[in-house]
Amino acid sequence: MSSTLFRTKRVEQSILDTEEPEHALKKSLSALDLTVFGVGVIIGTGIFVLTGTVAKNNAGPAVALAFVVAGVVCALAALCYAEFASTVPVAGSAYTFSYASLGELPAWIIGWDLVLEFALGTAVVAVGWSGYIASLLDNAGWHLPEALSGRDGADGFGFDILAAALVLILTGILVLGTKLSARVTSLVVAIKVTVVLTVIIAGAFFIEKDNYDPFIPKSQAVEAGGSLQAPLIQLMFGWAPSNFGVMGIFTAASVVFFAFIGFDVVATAAEETKNPQRDMPRGILGSLVICTVLYVAVSIVVTGMQKYTDLSITAPLADAFKATGHPWFAGFISFGAAVGLTTVCMILLLGQTRVFFAMSRDGLLPRFFSHVHPRFKTPHRPTILLGVIIAIVAGFTPLSELAELVNIGTLFAFVVVAIGVIILRRTRPDLHRAFRTPWVPVLPVVSVLASLWLMLNLPAETWLRFAIWMVLGFVVYFLYGRSHSRLARGEETSVGEVLKRPGGGVE
Repeated sequence: MSSTLFRTKRVEQSILDTEEPEHALKKSLSALDLTVFGVGVIIGTGIFVLTGTVAKNNAGPAVALAFVVAGVVCALAALCYAEFASTVPVAGSAYTFSYASLGELPAWIIGWDLVLEFALGTAVVAVGWSGYIASLLDNAGWHLPEALSGRDGADGFGFDILAAALVLILTGILVLGTKLSARVTSLVVAIKVTVVLTVIIAGAFFIEKDNYDPFIPKSQAVEAGGSLQAPLIQLMFGWAPSNFGVMGIFTAASVVFFAFIGFDVVATAAEETKNPQRDMPRGILGSLVICTVLYVAVSIVVTGMQKYTDLSITAPLADAFKATGHPWFAGFISFGAAVGLTTVCMILLLGQTRVFFAMSRDGLLPRFFSHVHPRFKTPHRPTILLGVIIAIVAGFTPLSELAELVNIGTLFAFVVVAIGVIILRRTRPDLHRAFRTPWVPVLPVVSVLASLWLMLNLPAETWLRFAIWMVLGFVVYFLYGRSHSRLARGEETSVGEVLKRPGGGVE
């Protein structure tokens, strides 16, 4: 049984599968498109909301250092992603990488994990977008009925019509083509980056140096049971972490990590990239560097404009300008946040459909979902299915308490990809690697440890929910995926079959 559970799919076979006409995605993306995708999904809820939360509760003005810590953890993982994405330019991201290095069962686990991560992330951001739009409508004198705003009405019914509508509209755009998605994203990202730069430049004129004192507030003990880290650290070293102080920075990093979620979505578009060997590393690393610099700059400015103890938790950037007597900037920021969150939803939804598509093409999910649209060359079936499901979830479910699941899912994927780089270097040293992760195996090991450290900072309830989802995934795999896998059935595409097709051939 172990030989079947850990059977690997050869890299060459993964690439050959992308040549099948009915399962082939259109290659239309450039390095600029990938970078825009990355910036589009990373700059979202985190920079507009989390800055105030972690500054007030965990790190004070040192929240800038928390963003640096989170950015470094992501950078370690990004180097591993860049090697895999340039070596195995196939849809599916961490799922595909795991199938080539760790085996079928680990690949299924990470694919199942990514489906949850991207779906939940899309729904959470859609609900957040709905709140911004509802606020802007209220300011304009237009009020949604309680029952359609996500809040329970008089009859106990509540449906977030705006969140559901956003997901359905973005689903339609994704069905029409990835290039169209990239054009829409480019326009929205331009607006979003303009807003962020406005905050940095305009806010710099209102900084008061006294607000930085103290830069790292005195530490306070964390209440027991808040995260897994506290009891584990206390057990191993005899002391527990704290809010504020140096340990508060690490606690804050585990929270603001949500702000960086999404750069790994860039890797899911590898199969739709014109020159993935060159452009995937540029898109992944470029978007991460740009966003880290912007995050650090914004956090420095906003904590300099207003004392960290007075920062707003719901809208820290906008309220900081209100506090300095400039409400116009506050409205401009709210508009930018609302517009910007649309790209976050779109790219998270794109990432999820590509993972689902890749798992279906391998037979681990029904092959019905692995056929592309004859005209648009997009995975329209899983896109429509998942779009409708997420729209319903976003409409009916308050998801704020489940947001940490997105964090733990992403960090788990980081761990798997880093381990996969080490294994594939040993098992397939002959593969051409257009980009090579430096200092292997040291850097991947450090990446694993850094991701695990942040995972330990997450609440115990998050681990429990994650475990329940994984158990459900095992059930689905053993009841369906294991017996329907193309590797199990011996359904592999040969080079000869591809060469016989019109325009066939493998690079």
